Amino acid sequence: MPVFHLDVLHWKPNWEPVPKEEQILIQTDLVKKPQWIIDGNYGGTLEIRLEAADTIIFLDFKRALCLYRVMMRAFKYRHTQRPDMCEGNRERFDLSFYKWVWHFPKDQRPRIIEKLDRLSSEKNVIWLHTPKEAEEFIDRIIYKKRVS
Repeated sequence: MPVFHLDVLHWKPNWEPVPKEEQILIQTDLVKKPQWIIDGNYGGTLEIRLEAADTIIFLDFKRALCLYRVMMRAFKYRHTQRPDMCEGNRERFDLSFYKWVWHFPKDQRPRIIEKLDRLSSEKNVIWLHTPKEAEEFIDRIIYKKRVS
């Protein structure tokens, strides 16, 4: 199944953001494909993905873990390009992004939960709260594939 990373779609080289109108067009075209996985959390285009998806996986990890992981990612890829980032964007220390991650549970999470609650009766909404739950979920998928 094709996987699309929103970080690749959201940023042009040198960390120039893609205009929102262009993001909307790109994502509207992507969700018309017969199968897809879209990785990321850009609230301005979230509705496009939520409405088109049959399954939504929400990684609802604790903020300290999320902040730790983005900081470790910055350290691991410092001055290089991440595999899930577009050409020309080297990983960097970004205090505003770290603040966004820290405030996510208060500023972003409630709106996402409200949307997922609204969709839970018509879509397969999977909430994973810990890395262990995520690993077990992936193991179940792999096991099902092997058995089939």
